Amino acid sequence: MPLTAAQRQHLERRLLEERRRVLTDLGAYSETTNATEQERSGDLTVVPLHAADLGTDANREELEAANATRESAELEEIDAALERLYQTPERFGICETSGEEIPFERLDIIPWARTCGKPHERRRA
Repeated sequence: MPLTAAQRQHLERRLLEERRRVLTDLGAYSETTNATEQERSGDLTVVPLHAADLGTDANREELEAANATRESAELEEIDAALERLYQTPERFGICETSGEEIPFERLDIIPWARTCGKPHERRRA
């Protein structure tokens, strides 16, 4: 059964919520990358107490950069889902691989999902 108008409205709200969350996270990352090393680490001095502190800081920065990259890709998916929802609402929630309907429960969790999550062969166009 295709998505109802109420379900599409719910998914639009979910997409907009997720979009705000990702933008907030990316804004926080941007603020930390603009801070000095001393400000980021919370150190009172610019001289590290131990060489391992430098490794810990570098590891944290790599993790933050990886998260920012992941969230940027997620933002692109969310924006693409909003575009699909606005341009072809009757096709929103249709698996791009099989042509089957994506379960509403899956869309509620991942509202930008493009596939139904089942392993299957790619549908021929």
